Parts: sequence; structure tokens; C-alpha cells
Amino acid sequence: MPFRTLVRPLALLSMMVAAFAARADLVVLQYHHVSDSTPSATSTSVSLFEGQLDMISELGLEVVGLLEGTQQTLAGEAGSDNRIAITFDDAYKSVYTEAAPLLASKGYPYTIFVNTQAVGRNGYMTWAQIKELAGREGVTIANHSADHGHLARKPGESESEWQTRVANSLDSAQKTLNDKLGAAAPLFAYPYGEFDQALEQELVARGWYGYGQQSGAIGPEYATTRLPRFPMANAYGQLNNLETKLRSKAFPIDTGKLSDGVISDNPPTLSFPLDSGMSADQLTCFASGQGRIGFDVVDGIVRVKAPEPFNSRRFRYNCTHPAGGGSYYWLSQQWLDLSRPED
Repeated sequence: MPFRTLVRPLALLSMMVAAFAARADLVVLQYHHVSDSTPSATSTSVSLFEGQLDMISELGLEVVGLLEGTQQTLAGEAGSDNRIAITFDDAYKSVYTEAAPLLASKGYPYTIFVNTQAVGRNGYMTWAQIKELAGREGVTIANHSADHGHLARKPGESESEWQTRVANSLDSAQKTLNDKLGAAAPLFAYPYGEFDQALEQELVARGWYGYGQQSGAIGPEYATTRLPRFPMANAYGQLNNLETKLRSKAFPIDTGKLSDGVISDNPPTLSFPLDSGMSADQLTCFASGQGRIGFDVVDGIVRVKAPEPFNSRRFRYNCTHPAGGGSYYWLSQQWLDLSRPED
């Protein structure tokens, strides 16, 4: 299939909401550690992970490989039932010791995004373990940069300095994966979920799909370089709201026309069109740490702005709208304040 760029045809946006609700979208789950002894903020307990896999099975949702699922969904070839893809960032050792056996018992495929310089360090998998997993059916190893650096252009960094730094991180990691494992998949997970438009264009030039850490499902109209994933750590992956996430639908907009998330004003404003089949009365928006927030709708354009500024480097706006059958359209925008320290 031809690789899609950031701009999508306007005709896609005129489709009725009912058509969006009836089609299959891809829900990508994002994990780091699967362990009872690693930092809670980036960990999913073993029992919770088992429960999540069991719920996917009980709901009868198909788990597919990330590349296959992404390509088929963007091409509108995924059928009528949501599908699930499972991903892990950083190649932590617990993925090998705890998650991999449970996934094998279910026969579920999954993708591990590797920051190559960390391999073999304390708490991470070794190359031998990664190679073993790569040889198993349904396991994909992909690029998470060489150094897990903050890849958006830094304040005061020249364009040439940035291009050199980013090319080294992206391409050296891909070369290492090729050398160690054979051909690497055209998949990239942004460290910390951070990106700017220039970084997106670097992925477009390489023919890679880019995955963030903003939540929501992937739909056919979504930009290939800002694909969402649902974080599944203990705080976000609890079973009482997991089904809502697994059955969520991609918000019917062209995400390539949204902001790349790098802010100039704090708090920032998110603007997006409201599909003609949607009602502003049923739209609900939230901001990190501020709960439910208001919005305005003028000439069919929604403008969402938090009431208070944020003091963190990364934060999110999430908006949902009923999609019928108990499911919700889900739109998440991660914001990036480059003036804040890297973490």
C-alpha cells in the first residue's frame, strides 16, 4: 500500500458518524514493565496483566501484529470489529520473564520497541533474549531510538545540530537491529511520546509509522506519524474501565491537521472539527490534573482550553463522545512544553 503522509483527503472527514462506529479500529496497548517490583508509574502488575489478557479473550477481540494491524486499519481493510495490538517500550527484562510466557500461552502477537544502547544493562533484556523472542512466531522487534533521548528540537539547538542528533539516534538504532536480528520493521515509538512536526517528517522520509503515548484508537483517517496507544500501567489499565478502552473508536477527524503538540501558550488551545453527526452536548473533555474542562464550538469547530496553566513538560487533553453500542470516540492530544526540563 502507498505510504500515507500527514495530510488526508477532506472527503474522509465528511463520512457520517454511523459509518465510523460500524467499522473496525485498532486499539494499541502500551506497556513498559510487567512486574510487581518495578516502579508503579511505569509498571503493570503480573496479576493485572493476566486480567487484561483474559478480558481481551473474553470479549472475543482479535489480537494482531502491530504492522499488519496498522496497515490494514489505515487502508480501511480491517472489517467491523475492533482489533487489539500489544506493545512494550524499552525491552525491560520483565517482558521476557513475565509477559512473554503469558502471551505465548494465549498465542498473542506483540511488538517490543528497543532503545538499543540500554540492551544488556541492569533491568533490561540481553541481545540473546531479544533474539530468542524475535525468533518466535508473532513477535516483532522495533526501533525506540538508540539512546531514548528527547528527540524534538531543543530550544537554542540549530537545525543542523538537531538533524545530526536525530539521524544518529534513529539510524544507528535501526542499523543495530538489522545487524543483530535481520531486517527491522518500519515501526518507531517516540521516547516519552514526544515529537514535533520536523521529527514526523524524518519518519515520513524513512517510511516508518510513528507511535506516541497519547491514548485512543487508530482509524483510517489518522496520520501515520502520530498514532495513539493506550498506556496500560497500573494507574491506567485497571479492569473496571478497560472494556471502554478496548471498544473505543477513533475520533472522526484527520489527526494530521491537529497541532503537533509543541506549545507556545500555556494553557494551549486544541481546535478540531466536530463531525456533523455529533452533538456538542455529548462531548466531554478533560485535562491532566484539572479534570473536566470546558470548550466552545463556533461554526462547527471545537476549541478546548484548560482554565489553568500546566507546570509539567508533558500533559494531555482527552475528549470523548458516545459512538453507540456503549462505545466512545476517543481523542487525545499530548502537549509538550520544551521550556521545561527534560526528564
